[in-house]
Amino acid sequence: MKQPLQSRPVIFDTDPGIDDAMALWMLARHPGLDLRAITTVHGNAPVGTTTRNALALVDFFGLDVPVAAGADDALLPRTERFFPTQVHHEDGLGGGAPLLPATRRQADPRPAWQLICEEVNGAPGEITLVAVAPLTNLALALRHDPGIAHKVREVVLMGGAFGLHGHGGNVTPVAEANIINDPEAADLVFTAPWPVVTVGLDVTQQVVMPEVLLQSLQGRQGRVGDFFWQITRHYQRYYDGRDAIGGLYAHDASAVVYCIAPEAFQLRSGPVRVALEGIARGQTIQDHLGLHDESPASPWRGCPAQQVCVGVDAQRVRHEFMQLFEDSSQAAAAAPSGDTR
Repeated sequence: MKQPLQSRPVIFDTDPGIDDAMALWMLARHPGLDLRAITTVHGNAPVGTTTRNALALVDFFGLDVPVAAGADDALLPRTERFFPTQVHHEDGLGGGAPLLPATRRQADPRPAWQLICEEVNGAPGEITLVAVAPLTNLALALRHDPGIAHKVREVVLMGGAFGLHGHGGNVTPVAEANIINDPEAADLVFTAPWPVVTVGLDVTQQVVMPEVLLQSLQGRQGRVGDFFWQITRHYQRYYDGRDAIGGLYAHDASAVVYCIAPEAFQLRSGPVRVALEGIARGQTIQDHLGLHDESPASPWRGCPAQQVCVGVDAQRVRHEFMQLFEDSSQAAAAAPSGDTR
């Protein structure tokens, strides 16, 4: 007899964000995921904007979960603030925020770090933190209650770049956006005694959603497919101008797919640190060779081994996203092949 699908409880830490909205749709729709709460943070836009976007998306996707606003700056406040409007537009949603219906939903009164701590302590060993933004909220939660590191099931984050498959950083030659927006927070998260899986640019830039696929979303799942087609126009123009890929990268959706189908990814184990100074600030560096065991002074010595995604079945990632736009009979069609591009 077939066993019922076990849903994985998730808290989603996010800065919506076009690809964040796509990831949230997956969290809202997939039967294997149980979205318990959303926390917002600075990143693709100021936290006021990302929180408004999250509240509107919760209503648009028919969800009933708390949304708690989090940090509006890094652990070490920055003298200069920069938001990637060339990627996500001033409204964070590719100019598509006005397409969302007006919402009267209010943010949860708790700060994000407090919601995270209370949810984790209320369900020890169950909660997965899916973080697709700067890691300030997670670092603040650790600072307020270090014990949560032993109660979280797993931390799955979209962030980092390890120089694999020809992919470097997307803000500097070595630094990815979520990490460089708060390197101190990222280093704290990587070195805490909880299990981390990082889904970085090394694999997310292997997963291209071509324009023809995005165009096919129109008219599907009510207005949701039309919404995604329209907000991705700004996003695709940026990537077409930079990389000429004829589509866009599935950054945040890839992290959600890891929670659904971890077998679609290859992992590499070893402690991870983040460079905090100089021209390499924000670089994620994994000692996967165990060199820290040979040097008492190694910055990686004493840090827990974490998992870095080094390979991906790109077709599987696209399939997991697209099947959520099918009706039940279509979604039960043949499983995806093992093609990697």
